[in-house]
Order: sequence, then C-alpha cells, then structure tokens
Amino acid sequence: AVPCPLRGRAGGMDLAYVCEWEKKPKSNHCPSIPLVCAWSCRNLIAFTTDLRNEEEKDLTHMVHIIDTEHPWDVYSVNSGHTEVITCLEWDQSGSRLLSADADGHIKCWSMTDHLANSWENTVGSVVEGDPVVALSWLHNGVKLALHVEKSGASNFGEKFSRVKFSPSLTLFGGKPMEGWIAVTISGLVTVSLLKPNGQVLTATESLCRLRCRVALADVAFTGGGNIVVATSDGSSASPVQFYKVCVSVVNEKCKIDTEILPSLFMRCTTDPARKDKYPAITHLKFLARDMSEQVLLCASNQNNSIVECWSLRKEGLPVNNIFQQISPVVGDKQPMILKWRILSATNDLDRVSAVALPKLPISLTNTDLKVANDTKFFPGLGLALAFHDGSVHIVHRLSLQMMAVFYGSSSQRPVDEPALKRPRTAGPLVHFKAMQLSWTSLALAGVDSHGKLSMLRISPSMGHVLDMNMSLRHLLFLLEYCMVTGYDWWDILLHVQPSMVQNLVEKLHEEYMRQNAALQQVLSTRIVAMKASLCKLSSSTIARVCDYHAKLFLIAISCTLKSLLRPHFLNTPDKSPGDRLTEICSKITDVDIDKVMINLKTEEFVLEMTTLQSLQQLIQWVGDFVLYLLASLPNQGSPVRPGHSFLRDGASLGMFRELMVVIRIWGLLKPSCLPVYTATSDTQDSMSLLFRLLTKLWLCCREENHITEPDDALIDECCLLPSQLLIPNIDWLPINDGIISKLQNKQLVRLQFGKAPGLIGHTVSSQFDAFVRTPGQPKIDHLRRLHLGAYPTEECKSCTRCGCVTMLKSPNKVTAVKQWEQRWIKNCLCGGLWRKMPLSYS
Repeated sequence: AVPCPLRGRAGGMDLAYVCEWEKKPKSNHCPSIPLVCAWSCRNLIAFTTDLRNEEEKDLTHMVHIIDTEHPWDVYSVNSGHTEVITCLEWDQSGSRLLSADADGHIKCWSMTDHLANSWENTVGSVVEGDPVVALSWLHNGVKLALHVEKSGASNFGEKFSRVKFSPSLTLFGGKPMEGWIAVTISGLVTVSLLKPNGQVLTATESLCRLRCRVALADVAFTGGGNIVVATSDGSSASPVQFYKVCVSVVNEKCKIDTEILPSLFMRCTTDPARKDKYPAITHLKFLARDMSEQVLLCASNQNNSIVECWSLRKEGLPVNNIFQQISPVVGDKQPMILKWRILSATNDLDRVSAVALPKLPISLTNTDLKVANDTKFFPGLGLALAFHDGSVHIVHRLSLQMMAVFYGSSSQRPVDEPALKRPRTAGPLVHFKAMQLSWTSLALAGVDSHGKLSMLRISPSMGHVLDMNMSLRHLLFLLEYCMVTGYDWWDILLHVQPSMVQNLVEKLHEEYMRQNAALQQVLSTRIVAMKASLCKLSSSTIARVCDYHAKLFLIAISCTLKSLLRPHFLNTPDKSPGDRLTEICSKITDVDIDKVMINLKTEEFVLEMTTLQSLQQLIQWVGDFVLYLLASLPNQGSPVRPGHSFLRDGASLGMFRELMVVIRIWGLLKPSCLPVYTATSDTQDSMSLLFRLLTKLWLCCREENHITEPDDALIDECCLLPSQLLIPNIDWLPINDGIISKLQNKQLVRLQFGKAPGLIGHTVSSQFDAFVRTPGQPKIDHLRRLHLGAYPTEECKSCTRCGCVTMLKSPNKVTAVKQWEQRWIKNCLCGGLWRKMPLSYS
C-alpha cells in the first residue's frame, strides 16, 4: 500500500446551520470529555454535554435529542449517569437509544407515547465500576446491499438486494432476539438480552484468559451470526487484538464464548522513519457494523496523526516441497489462513479529533479498490476525518484519497499547503470533538469544543463539476433507497433546489411505475409522502403538496372504512367485502348511486349506531372534498389551485366513488352520520347529485392511458354547484415551521437551542399563505377532523415533517375510531415522527 496525501479539490461541503446554547449566569452547557453523538435512521441526533452549576460546583451529565428539521426544539434529559457518558448508540429502527458511562452503567431510552421530544429510561444493565469503551445493539439479521453500478436499472430488486445475514441470536421460529453488547476497559465483554416478557438476561465474560487494559474498542458482526470485537490498549507499540464472540441462551441463561482472531501492528510502528513518531492509537473503527473484515486505525502524537485502512484476507499457506511430495496439495485442499493486510495509509496529517463512518451498506471488497477509486463522486463511499485545526476531510473509505473538504473559520488556507509548514496560532482552535454522517452520507453533524452543533451539507458531486443529470441520478437513487428501507430522507432534501423538484418528482414516479404491482402497493403511501416533501421546496409546485396530503388522508380513510365491513356468513368467499365493493363499483358505471347500491350485499355494511355516528367527521371530510373538487372543475386550467391533480386521477376518484356508496348505505341505517350540506332547496338529494357528477368525471380518466376531457354539459353542471350547495372551505395545510425551506439559498442559518426562529429567509412562505390557517384562526385536529378553537386547551402533537396537528389523547372510546387512530399512533400518515407541542402553540 502506497501512502496517499490528503490532497484534492477544495469544497464539496458547506455549513447549513449552526445551533448553540444560550449563555446563562448560573448554569451552562459545556462539552463533556469524551463527547459523543449518534445519528438515527429517522434523522434524530443524540449528543451529550455536561451541565455545569456555578453555585454548587457540580456537573450533570445530560443527553440531548433533536430532530434535524427542528434543531432548536431540543429534548434534554438528566441521564442519571453518575460518571461521564462514553457511548451513545441508536437501534436499527431509530426508536431506542443506548447510553453507557465510565462507571459501567448502560441505559436503554425509549420514546414516551411515540413522541420524538419525550424519552424515558426503560431498562438497563451494569458492570459495576468498569468503564464502557464500546457499545452496540445486537444485529437483527436485516442487511440490504446497494449496487451503485446498477443505479440505472429499472427494477428496485437489482439496485437494492437483500443480503443473507444471520441475526446475532434468534428466538423460537427464527425471530431475532433484541439486546446489546458492550466492552469494558478491563477487557470484559457483557451481553444483555431483552426477553419478550420484558426481562433482561445479562452475562459477562473475559475477552481472553489474560485480561489486559482496553483503551479503545469497536464491535462488528459477521454474516454467520458471530460478533467480532477489536481492541487496543492505546499504545501503537502494542498489537490491535481481534476476538470472535458467540452468544447463546442455555437453560434460560445467557452464555458467551470467545475466541482469539489474528491481530495486527500498525504499519507506522514498523516504518523506521515513523517508528516512535506516533506513540498512541487514538481511533479504532470497523468500516461498518456488518463489515468485520475492514478496520480503520488512527495513530497520533501531540500535533499530528496518520490513518491506515486494513483488510482481513484468506490466504493460502505455502507448503514445503518435502510435504508436497508426500501429500500433494490439489485445488481447494490447500490450507488457508486469515491475515491482515494494509490497504492504504495517509501521509502525516494534522491531529485527528474525530472520525465519522458512512452508514450506506455499499459492499466493497479488496478487489474493488480500483473500481472504488473510479466511482469517486458517490457520497456513500467516503468517511469523514475532523482535525484540530477546525477542518473536515471526506476521504475514500478504502483508498483514503481526498473526496471533499471543509475549512472552519480557524482553518482557512490553501489546500495544497503541507501540514507541517503551517504556522500554529496561539490558543486552542475550535474543532469537532464528535461527528456523525447521516444515513445517506449527504449531511454531517458535528459537535465542537464549545458544545455547538453544526450541520454540514455534503455535495452529491463531492465538490466536483458534474452535469445536472448525474447529480439528479445520485439524489434519485438515494430517494429510492429511503423509499425501500423506510428511512427518513430529510438529508436528501438539503440538496434539492427549486429547479430540480419537477424533474425529481417525475423521475421518481417513472421508477415507481416500473415496479411490480405488489411492491407498488407496499410503497404507495411512502412515494406520495416523498413527492409532497419535494414539492414543498418549489413555489411552482406548492399547490400539489395539498393534493398529496389529501391523497394520503383519502387512502387511510378508504382502508379504515372498508376494513369495518364484515361478511354476513362465516364461510367467507375469497374476496373480502371491501374487495367486492371495489370490483362492483369499477364494473357498474351507472351514474345513479341507488342502482350501484342494489348490486351490493347490504347486510355486510351493517354496523352499530354508535360506530356510525363516531365516524361522522371522517364521512363529512369525504363529502366536503368531493363537493370542492366538482365545484373547482370549471377552473381546472389553473395548476396552482389545490385539488387540480385529483381531476385527472382515476384511482383517487374511484376511491371517492366507493366511499360515497358506502356512506349512502350507512345513511339508511343512521341518517345523522351522513355529511351535512347547506343546500338552497330542501328537496334536493345532494348525495345523488354529487355521485352523478363524480361518476361522469371518473369515466373521463378511469383509464390512465386514455384520459378524455370532461364534456361541456358536465362543466356546466359543475358551474351551477355554488348556486345549489354551499362550497366548504378546505383546511389544506398545517403551518410548517421546519428549517429545510430556510436553507435553500445556501446561506448559513444561526439558531439557538430552545428558541424557535422567525420566518426570515422562508423562500416559499408567500405561496404557503393561501393554503394555511393564519395564527389566531380556529385550529383543527387534522386527523380526527375536530375543531379545537383558536386557542386549544388540549395537549397536541405535531408531525416533524408535514406539521400535521392532532390531539395527544384520544377523546373517543369507540372501537372503530381507535382503529382509525392506530393508523397514525406511531407516525404521521406521511411517515414523520410526532413531537409534543406546548399549549401555547397557537
């Protein structure tokens, strides 16, 4: 391996926003030592500080959790750790957090009531008095591989493939068992298993017979279900040791078996020119949690560092000629050994202060090194190194070649100036003490030596000049990855400019339509939510955001109401009542609602009177929306008008038509559950009128490839609707106070924890104004469709992504309403997390 200098094109990263603590006279947040942070797949960031009380002269070890869209809305909790927190680790779902301290205590934090800004410590484990140096959740066996070279393929199965990977431990039936593993400073490994009944099984074992001090450690997993632990005593003169750890449950007790694996010495210690130059190993990391064959090492002195990348290979063991003659080695019978080989190393660098590794599961083997160097511009291939001079470098994870660079305010200098020739400024420089890359590697969060949180954009082109199509393809590929995995895509939106929105939405829809019907059904709501978040970034597409949110609401209502239908007899046919409803409504194109209704088995629609009455608010929304759409048909030439896309969406109009039939039948059982219309004539059958017009409009676009224009007679009838019925005002969008739209002009936004910013720099706020309720107007529960008044007295929660507001506690006890609420109890209909709002949110 040839040492490579960290030289390359300057740029590729810029500051998006900075969030800092308010200075108070008696207590202040100061960086903990060590300072740790973690970034979840739901784009929640956890980090630590110490709260210093000047009067009592004591420190409180705090854990802070923020959502990247609302960084000022920080949830700070006294961790209860008596010693400094050494590790933070999110689980693979991004809903639980582990924290460990220098006294051997490990705590598991979970959301309270599924709120991103309310957490509680549920369970934990302890190795009394033994500081934890490494921590990880056990692997659940789910691994998805990204094939960057196939990003142009049409099938998602070719771009993202499921890798055969065994869980660390399984329950009966092969279900992965949850738990965590930790390594302590005295050389112990401890495993805690979470049983389904809530109990915790814990076992502790020595990594090897001869226990020794462990200053640094990391944990990785193998495809066979084993765990690999790497350790170092902190001295570069000592070997980096590796151990295989096997976990099992025997007689309701956790059992740990360990085995020594091949070790290595850093190359800089065997190089005569550098033999004693770097006495300490300061960073030890596997390149990925599920990549135990590749490890990154950093050795440092007081001023400089050197980074090396190593790989574990299987090599044939040479056999002496004497033994060859006795027993010739043929083919696969040659004995093999595992051996660490250095892949690459850097030249002398400034002192490294923090390392952040990519989370994208791009599988790179040793033979991929040349190929990897050719794909320089894909963001997931780089890891981040922060230096004491305030700069951050993105380097290739295998070759360690420079991909992008960011210079802090204290590190402005020419990129090619050697590190050893730079004059050193007096006093300590501000630098990142902890860093984390986002799950798509398009953003980097760093906490500096002043406790300030910085969010950096990492360009998809890594600062190189790429054509627009290449940048769009990178963003599209990562959006598809988030769509398949269910991960949050906020960090991708950081790079979407208004001019890209239309193109991205169209290409995303094209790729979605190429998938098979089963996969399309699975991803149907996620792609709608993704389109809504993209359209919010451009003034020309802002009205479509309203349509996409309405479509999410329509899909949820349709599924809920149809699921309430029950077959009349126990020996049910193959199709459910909901499926038969869809089939009959699509076959019978009659414009008379009663003629469609008589083809259905009305006994399947019988529900309790209290159930029907409890659904009235949802039924009212369906009726109001149909009336609004038909009344807006004469103005269909204006794409900036909300509801425009529904007028050509045969599938959505078909859903509305089915729901109108169901509502008509339920109205015969309980007339008070019907939608209420304000009509000019007492004898007018409003439901029949709307169904007739809706059916005519549906017939124009029921076939996606053969859409016809509505005839003049239909438009004339729709023009008369405002004189026959009072057209309702649709509550289109909640007020969204997120940060993403304020970052589009690429100017740094300065924030303060605990203080929400104003709307300065909100590029599309004027376009939003037409579709949102202004402050002081009556508020509405967007999901229950209940009016809350201008100043609500009930506790509410809002979505971290779309801003949708709903009451925290359910006012209903009816089973059908609870079934509706279960659809969004954990996440909003758009997939965003919930956060608790103050009573004064109005």
